[in-house]
Amino acid sequence: MENFISTLTDDSPNSFSQSFISEDRVPGNRARVLGGGTVINVGFYSRAETLFLKEAGIDEALANESYEWVEKKIVYKPGAFQWQTTVRNGLLEVGVLPDNGFTYAHLNGTKTSGTIFDKNGNRHTAADLLEYANPTMIKVYLHAVVHKITFTTKDGQRPKADGVIFYDANGGRHIAYLKQESNNRSEIILSAGAIGSPQLLMLSGIGPAARLRSLGIKVVLDQPMVGREMADKPLNGLLIPYPTHIPLSLATVVGINITSNYFESFNGFDVSALSGSGGAQPQSSNPSQEAMANSTTNQAFLVQTIFGPISKGYLELQNTNVSDNPKLRFNYFQAAVDLRRCVSGMQTVINVVNSDSLSRFRFRNVTTQDHINMMVNRAVNLRPRNPNATTSLEQYCIDTVMTFWHYHGGCQIGKVVDRDYKVHGLDQLRVIDASTFSFSPGTNPQASIMMLGRSMRRRILQSRRR
Repeated sequence: MENFISTLTDDSPNSFSQSFISEDRVPGNRARVLGGGTVINVGFYSRAETLFLKEAGIDEALANESYEWVEKKIVYKPGAFQWQTTVRNGLLEVGVLPDNGFTYAHLNGTKTSGTIFDKNGNRHTAADLLEYANPTMIKVYLHAVVHKITFTTKDGQRPKADGVIFYDANGGRHIAYLKQESNNRSEIILSAGAIGSPQLLMLSGIGPAARLRSLGIKVVLDQPMVGREMADKPLNGLLIPYPTHIPLSLATVVGINITSNYFESFNGFDVSALSGSGGAQPQSSNPSQEAMANSTTNQAFLVQTIFGPISKGYLELQNTNVSDNPKLRFNYFQAAVDLRRCVSGMQTVINVVNSDSLSRFRFRNVTTQDHINMMVNRAVNLRPRNPNATTSLEQYCIDTVMTFWHYHGGCQIGKVVDRDYKVHGLDQLRVIDASTFSFSPGTNPQASIMMLGRSMRRRILQSRRR
């Protein structure tokens, strides 16, 4: 747990995380490791709302069974953390009610939920779910990077996915082919994540034809919706430096209010490391503010995000190197409703900071305005700062936005894949991951991404038995 920030921000060649900066000038990270985002995320585990299950086309009973399947292997009830208890009390104090206690369910109010960190603070990941597999029926290749899906095409017939080209750690080229079966049960399932899946489809010739041809990619299927409708939950919040040491914690408490805001917090980490420019510190003549600015780990980050979001962007190839990041734009707060929700959420954050519950953890004589000024002056992204960002919550949201790392879209149901997650216009290829979502499920999507994988496995096997 204590290595959360260092693991997430390590961008060395063999690290688990790959950084990028979106066209919105907001730094982000994507996982490049078996287990995906569960290897580098904050670890919070919570199930999705019923609305998501309907959109994903997953039966509620099957979804619950699959959630439980995940939870038995890698999810834990968190211990009591001093800061998390304080935030829970603060949320309840300002009216994020009721107190739902400990539950995995998505419920309005304040609750403690699961974590993929065990009682010793050790991380568990989606890769651990391979323990369910029959070792005689599966092969897992590590340090293998897929460069392309191959297709067979015949006049008058739909293209069929038939293989995968990948490279090993030494640069050796390999091709894995599907078994040739008369009943066409063999297929390729792409689960490279919200960024990786649309990127790999495009590199394989599935995407907007004009752009693919401009990069010298042979077009297999002109599909202009690949890479469209990309989104990311925006994160905004306040840093709360405190004068005395509090044991570190990652998010285990969440508040969900009726205005479609979600509230989480963690403490004991140097948040400036998340910045794309080294986390420049604010300049101030106020001694208390200087003390706050110099406290890198004696601080908490209380954040809010919004349902959805409605704002959408795009993913576009910059070149044909699969290891390079594509161009990404999320258009944070392009939709007015997203900005209104952010303002509402930030007002709740301010109320929590001003609550009696948090009062004993704050520097004396430091106002909420001081906290706002500190965030505006801190380089949390690469965006310019407007003069009224310290007085207008609308401008504050726009200027201090960060990623919540909840990327989704690019291969959405109904636009790129059908209700069985099969790619439209192709045979023997499915995409099953967050790239198929039109909104991010629950407060944190990892539970539902793993649930979806297990649920679709059941559906696929059932369809093969017919």
